[in-house]
Amino acid sequence: MSNSDSNNRNSLAPSPPEPKPMPPSSWAKKTGFRPKFSGETNATDSGPITIPTPNGDIEAGRVRTPATANGVAQGDKPPVPVPPRPAMAKKQGDSDGVPKNSIPSTNGQAAAAEQPPRRNARHEEVVDGLPVEVDEFVSRHAHMKYELRDSPGLVPIGVYGVQHYLSMLGSLVLIPLVIVPAMGGTHEETSMVVSTVLFVSGVTTLLHVAFGSRLPLIQGPSFVYLAPALAIINSPEFQGLNGNKFKHIMKELQGAIIIGSAFQALLGYTGLMSLLVRLINPVVVAPTIAAVGLSFYSYGFSLVGTCIEIGAVQILVAIVFSLYLRKISVLGHRIFLIYAVPLGLAITWAFAFLLTEAGAYSYKGCDINIPASNMVSEHCRKHFSRMRRCRVDTSQALLSSPWFRFPYPLQWGTPVFHWKMALVMCVVSLISSVDSVGTYHASSLLVASRPPTTGVLSRGIGVEGLSSVLAGLWGTGTGSITLTENVHTIAVTKMGSRRAVQLGACFLIVLSLVGKVGGFIASIPEVMVAGLLCFMWAMLTALGLSNLRYSEAGSSRNIIIVGLSLFFSLSIPAYFQQYGITPNSNLSVPNYFQPYIVASHGPIHSKYGGLNYVLNTLFSLHMVIAFLVAVILDNTVPGSKVERGVYVWSEAEIARREPAVANDYELPFRIGRIFRWVKWVGL
Repeated sequence: MSNSDSNNRNSLAPSPPEPKPMPPSSWAKKTGFRPKFSGETNATDSGPITIPTPNGDIEAGRVRTPATANGVAQGDKPPVPVPPRPAMAKKQGDSDGVPKNSIPSTNGQAAAAEQPPRRNARHEEVVDGLPVEVDEFVSRHAHMKYELRDSPGLVPIGVYGVQHYLSMLGSLVLIPLVIVPAMGGTHEETSMVVSTVLFVSGVTTLLHVAFGSRLPLIQGPSFVYLAPALAIINSPEFQGLNGNKFKHIMKELQGAIIIGSAFQALLGYTGLMSLLVRLINPVVVAPTIAAVGLSFYSYGFSLVGTCIEIGAVQILVAIVFSLYLRKISVLGHRIFLIYAVPLGLAITWAFAFLLTEAGAYSYKGCDINIPASNMVSEHCRKHFSRMRRCRVDTSQALLSSPWFRFPYPLQWGTPVFHWKMALVMCVVSLISSVDSVGTYHASSLLVASRPPTTGVLSRGIGVEGLSSVLAGLWGTGTGSITLTENVHTIAVTKMGSRRAVQLGACFLIVLSLVGKVGGFIASIPEVMVAGLLCFMWAMLTALGLSNLRYSEAGSSRNIIIVGLSLFFSLSIPAYFQQYGITPNSNLSVPNYFQPYIVASHGPIHSKYGGLNYVLNTLFSLHMVIAFLVAVILDNTVPGSKVERGVYVWSEAEIARREPAVANDYELPFRIGRIFRWVKWVGL
């Protein structure tokens, strides 16, 4: 008995007292899989557990339709049949139908099987900011205000575009505020790097939306690049530098990023990504992304604790806004959920300013013109360091920044290339590609008619590589890739129009030309940056683990693989980072930067210094260990495709036959027709 037959019979039956379970399909007979709600299964022998999940906006308290399992409603009422939609009344982003040889798979995509010709595709509803699979394509569309190809007008898409970027403010500007001071940069140089990041983010987002995956995904400095950048910054050869330390290290970073990004572009445009993606599943993506957020635990609160009354307030305000006040709407917008980071920053900044003006953070006779390292008094050294982090008037970035400044390539000088740093960045670019695979899939289920093809995925990775090359040439200090937080932003703002993201990118480019904007952002106190990063890294960890919803989250196989990946991603790097450091070691870097000086004391000591550098650095990166453990175990431990939650991308032939899919992903200006012979980077 097919699922569609069951749906028809249940829709005509008057209220079945006890629905009969569906006989397993061919793959279920082989694997013993029993379907549950939302495509998940119970991996125990106690039988399937059915939990009602409402198809609606739980945030607003509205429930539309009870969840279904095997075509039978999980409540007391019989299922209500959905009338067929007229052909002329379809929305712009709707698909033209499901091919006869395809059925929906567990992660919302079509998979080949023997099923009746027409059936509603399974897509996703957003619950608490994250997608959850539902059986009705209409429900997903009812949730989103604007889908991929919607263009309601200049004013609405302008407002939503600016809102989209403001909600991701922390992801865009916080990384330069960490790496530039670590390189010995001044407030003015921090301001210049922030403006450069905004400019490159706007340009690369336009490139990606037009010629990459064509999904509404913002490109920017990713946290994936932060740990390896800090490892390069704290390399032994840079510890003794005095004059122009910032520019010297920045040129080294630029060279490494350019080589690593060129490798990523090669990975995409040669079609190798289409082969590699067969090894990348939700069970691999989830711990890899989660490890990126977990890896900065030693940095976050260590810096917050230097001014606990400011840093703790910053964290608490962000938590209250994003969780306790998330349901409050103003003019239809959940402002506290959408703007948790910028609102929390503004309130905490005002609080710190009032304390500063009230005299709570005076230097008490200590000479502020003398560096803390040269102060004779131990009291002044500690007090000066605390006041410098708590006060909000210590930065001269806003005053020294010009009103107009155009970021230009090679503004820090000619990049310097060293193979050992470039090799580290090549591995990091591979990890960033894994990150993007999960982001492409999750965002497409929210805003597009179908997931992209493997060719579109490869094309997107290729454009990301070129974008990171531009970031290296301009000197942002990190690569420019798809931000994982974008999925949460799309789900919360309900805005998936690529036009809005493009208009917002143009606004970001204009904003980057105003030097005072970069100076204002650069003047954010250091402890407030750390407080915001604690919230952002926790969010990144949660977003990474949310990829498990596409697999059998209750499977003992998946639980063990994810658990081992996360444990070893923390344990193995800790061994490398602590090896050779004694409690009485006189290290020249702060304690929160000690995990990134592993190249000077790691356990690998061979006669090849460059090889020691590469291996000690790579094995000290949490995301690298998580990826290696997860990809090896997931591809060697037996498990069905449904259990593993294998990403099923759209077939190229089917995508070309469906106008909706072709319009979603086809290159503009008929460019795609010129490159139709390149099968691995297009429809």
